Amino acid sequence: MTAVAGRPRRRVPAAERREELIEAAVHEFARGGLHGTAVDRIARRVGVAQPYVFSLFPTKRDLFLAAVERGFEQVADTFRRAAASYLEGTAPADCADALAAMGRAYGELLVSDRDYLMLQHQSYAACDDEVVRARVRHGYAELVALAGELSGAEPERLDDFFRHGMALNVAAAMGVEDLSAGCEWVRAALR
Repeated sequence: MTAVAGRPRRRVPAAERREELIEAAVHEFARGGLHGTAVDRIARRVGVAQPYVFSLFPTKRDLFLAAVERGFEQVADTFRRAAASYLEGTAPADCADALAAMGRAYGELLVSDRDYLMLQHQSYAACDDEVVRARVRHGYAELVALAGELSGAEPERLDDFFRHGMALNVAAAMGVEDLSAGCEWVRAALR
C-alpha cells in the first residue's frame, strides 16, 4: 500500500477514472486537437500513467471521440433544458419560442465553457480522419433532429438556426460578438 502523508492511497474505480480522463481530454484536446495533444498530458492531468489511459481507451482517437461525444451531450442537454424552460414559462422574456430559448442558452454556453467550444472546432478540424468524420456527422445530425423535435421548427428555420449557431461558434472562438462586414473590430483590424 502506498501512503501519502501517512494515509493509504484511495483506489479509484475505473468508471470514475474514465470520467476524469474524459474531462481532462476535453480540456487538452480543446487546445491541441487530435493530432497535437499528447496522451501523456491527459494522463498527468488526472494523475495516472499513460498505459492506464490506454487500458480504458485503446487509442488516442477513442479518447478524443469520447471527449467530442461529451461535447455533443452537453449541447443536447443545454437544448433540452432550454426547451423545457420555455414550456414551463421560465425562459427569458425575449424568447418567442423553444428554438429561441435553445439559441439563447447555446450562446450562454459558448461564453461559459470555452473548452467545449474549442473542442467543437477541433472536432471539425479532425474530420480528415474518416472515423472522426463519421462520428462528428452523426453527433451533429442528432443535434439537428433533437432541435427539430424539441421546437417543432420547420426544416428551413432549423437550417437558419444551425447556420447562425456556427457563426456564433466562430465569433466566440475569435472573442468577438459581431461577424458583420461593417462591425467595429473588422474596421479596426483593417486599419
